[in-house]
Amino acid sequence: MPPLRTALLQSSGRPGAVAENLKVLDEAAARAAASGARLLVAPELFLTGYAIGDAVPELAEPVDGPGARAVSEIAVRHGLAVLHGYPERDGDRIFNASQLIGPDGASLANYRKTHLFGCFEQEWFTPGEQTVVQADLDGLRIGLLICYDVEFPENVRAHALAGTDLLLVPTAQMHPFQFVAESVIPVRAFES
Repeated sequence: MPPLRTALLQSSGRPGAVAENLKVLDEAAARAAASGARLLVAPELFLTGYAIGDAVPELAEPVDGPGARAVSEIAVRHGLAVLHGYPERDGDRIFNASQLIGPDGASLANYRKTHLFGCFEQEWFTPGEQTVVQADLDGLRIGLLICYDVEFPENVRAHALAGTDLLLVPTAQMHPFQFVAESVIPVRAFES
């Protein structure tokens, strides 16, 4: 498997402050590229911030909306792929989504969270229907899930069976759920 230096952005994003969050993403991409990374992964719903409450419909945008175009410019400017989380509008439906933008600015994949967690997500988002979403980057098959999706063994197993080399799972995880990162994720990796 070829190496893929990956950088992770750990930030909840400021709720509703898309321009400010894009600035944080741009700065993180600059640091990531300077360290030799070819991929930067931002958290779940980072573009708008996770805790946006009833602003979801106002902040949601299509897969090729202004947020995606801004992330595309960031990817090209720094020469690396960027995975960002955002609320995706598709007609009347809104999804908790993550989009992988390649270093050339092209959209490589868009994933819609299939397992919605808690009242906030269940009130505002439609569950995605496609469990396995993949893209190729630097010779690796990249798979996408979002947060709670990884807690279901079948999702991770489906990726393993589909040939995913690297599974990206952006989260907006908070206390008291650190056991997921500390215990569940290593078990999922062992299982698959």
